[in-house]
Amino acid sequence: MTEITPATPGVDRRTLLQRAAVAGLMAAPAVGMLSACVGGADDTQKQAEGTKSADNPLGLDPKAPVEIVIFDGGLGTKYATDVDTPLYNKKWPDSKVTYSATQEISTVVQPRINAGDAPDMINNSGAKLMDMGALVSAGQAQDLTELFAAPSLDIAGKTVKDTLVPGTIEQGTFDGKPFALNYAYTVFGLWHNAKLFQKNGWTVPKTWAEFTALCDKIKAAGITPYGYAGANASYYQYLVILTSAAKIGGPDVLKNIDNLVDGAWTAEPVKKAAAAWAEIGAKYSNKSFLGLKHTEVQLQQDQDKVAFYPSGSWLENEQAADTPAGFEYAVCPVPSVTSSDKLPQTAIYASAGEIYFVSSKGKNPRGGMEYLRTMLSKEAAIGFTKLTKTLTVVQGATDGLTISPGLTSGNDMLKAAGSDVFSYRFDTWYKKLDDEARAATNELMFQGGTADKFCQRMQKVADAVKADSSIKKFQR
Repeated sequence: MTEITPATPGVDRRTLLQRAAVAGLMAAPAVGMLSACVGGADDTQKQAEGTKSADNPLGLDPKAPVEIVIFDGGLGTKYATDVDTPLYNKKWPDSKVTYSATQEISTVVQPRINAGDAPDMINNSGAKLMDMGALVSAGQAQDLTELFAAPSLDIAGKTVKDTLVPGTIEQGTFDGKPFALNYAYTVFGLWHNAKLFQKNGWTVPKTWAEFTALCDKIKAAGITPYGYAGANASYYQYLVILTSAAKIGGPDVLKNIDNLVDGAWTAEPVKKAAAAWAEIGAKYSNKSFLGLKHTEVQLQQDQDKVAFYPSGSWLENEQAADTPAGFEYAVCPVPSVTSSDKLPQTAIYASAGEIYFVSSKGKNPRGGMEYLRTMLSKEAAIGFTKLTKTLTVVQGATDGLTISPGLTSGNDMLKAAGSDVFSYRFDTWYKKLDDEARAATNELMFQGGTADKFCQRMQKVADAVKADSSIKKFQR
C-alpha cells in the first residue's frame, strides 16, 4: 500500500554530486543543534523489527509501515512512486509505504528529526539538503553495514556490495563506516547541443587554445559561449575549476584539499586552473547570470543562446519539458589547460551522488534499509535509468540499453576516461568550505576576481576549518 502526500513547494534544485554529485547552498543545521536531539524521545521509542532469515536478511517487520521522503528535483519522483515502491510492496505487501516529496529537505525533515519523529528513509538532496557530516556526528544516520552485506534482491550469488560500482560505499563512508547510499552515478563535463555544433561545423575542443578559439567563434555568432547560474549553481563551476586543477597536477590535488593539507588551495595547479577559468568568465560569459537560477540559464541553452554549460548527467532529464525538437544533449570533458597536464584530456570528474540515508532514530530503520536494498536491485536500477536518463551505482544494470543522446554521450565519455576518474568530498564534509567555494567562484567568474584572491580566500577558510576543534574532521 502506498500513501502519497503532496509535494512541498520550494526552491528548485537537486545536487552529487555531486554532486555530486555533490551540493550546498544548504540551510544545514549545526552539529550542536543536531546533537541536542540525540537522547530525546526518539532514543527510547520502540523500533519495528522482525526475525532475520534468508528471505529477510535485514530482519524487518513485514507488517510495519515505512515512511520515505524524496527530493523533488532534477530526477523527479516517479522512480520512487512507479518503480521502487511497487517493487518493495511486491515483496512486502503488508507494509504500507507512506511517501512525500519536497524541494526543501532541511526545512521539512530537520524539525521532525529534532522532534524525534524522523522518516525512515530520506533522499537528502537539493539546495536545502541537510549537512550529512553533522547528521552522522549526531548519531542520526543508520550504519548501513548490514545492508551492503545482505544478499542482492535479484542478482543471484552476490551481496549488495558485490553489485556496486567501485567506490560507491566509500563515497558515503564516515570514519570507516557507511552511513549514506550515493545512488546516482553522475558524470560531469561541458554540456552542449550536438546539433548546433554540427550545424556550425564546431568541433569539441581538447586543448585550452582550441577552447578559447571556439569560444571566439561562438561569440561572433551572437551566442554566449559559456555560462552557469550564480544564484544557486556555482558548485557546478567550482567543480570544473577543480577538475582542471586535478588534470594539471593529478588527483592528489583534490585529495589534499579534502584532507585539509596546509597550502592545498594555494598549490600551483589550483592557481593555474583558477586563472584559466577567470579568463573564460571575463571574456566569454554573461555577468547577468550571477543572479539567475540554474533552470533560467539552462533554458537559455535550450534556446541556443548559451553554448557550453557545466553540469552533471541529470541535466538532460531535468530539462526534458523545455528541450525543443532538434536539440541533442551531448557532453565533453573539460579541455586540458597545459601541454604538461598530469592527467589526459579524457579524464573526468565522476562519482556516486544523490544521497539516501536511513534515520537511526526512526520508527523503522530496518524497513528503511530494505527499501534501499530494493532500490539497489537490478530491476529498480533499470527502471530508475529509464525514467531519469541517469545511471545508478548498480554495475551493468543498463548494459545494452539505448535510452537518450545525453546518456549515451555521458557513457561514451566515461568509457573513454577509463581509470582516469576522480572526485572530491570536502563539499559534503565541510559546509563552510562549500559555501565559501561558491561565493569565491562567483567572484572569480563574474566580479573581476583573480586566481590569487580565489586561492587565498579558500585557503583562509580551509585553515579556519582545520583549526576549529568543534568541526569533526574526515580523511581519505
